[in-house]
Amino acid sequence: MDCILCGLAATFAQMAFSMGSNVPNLGASGAIAGVLGAYILMFPQQRVKVLIGRVVTPVSALIVIGGWIVLQFFSGVASIADTAQTGGVAYMAHIGGFIAGFALTFLFRGNSRSRLTAG
Repeated sequence: MDCILCGLAATFAQMAFSMGSNVPNLGASGAIAGVLGAYILMFPQQRVKVLIGRVVTPVSALIVIGGWIVLQFFSGVASIADTAQTGGVAYMAHIGGFIAGFALTFLFRGNSRSRLTAG
């Protein structure tokens, strides 16, 4: 259910910033960004494996996902300020989905002492 809400929030965020666009909005990246928003809230200390050069190395999820959303934000702002093509990437959908996933997880996770563990 959360992913559906994140996808809707992502679509509305993209529409809000590109009302005059005639480019169709299709994809699941906003909902996936919502999952990333939930993950960073639930497991900020976990390490995720990333490819750096030719080496796979574990890096803090906070750094990887935090860096990704910062990149999306700057790219989204640049796409608003510059009328150049964005290559079909809906940056505002990513930002809207991420914020929705973060907010919905914050609201729905409750204050239970038992937490899920990342596996």
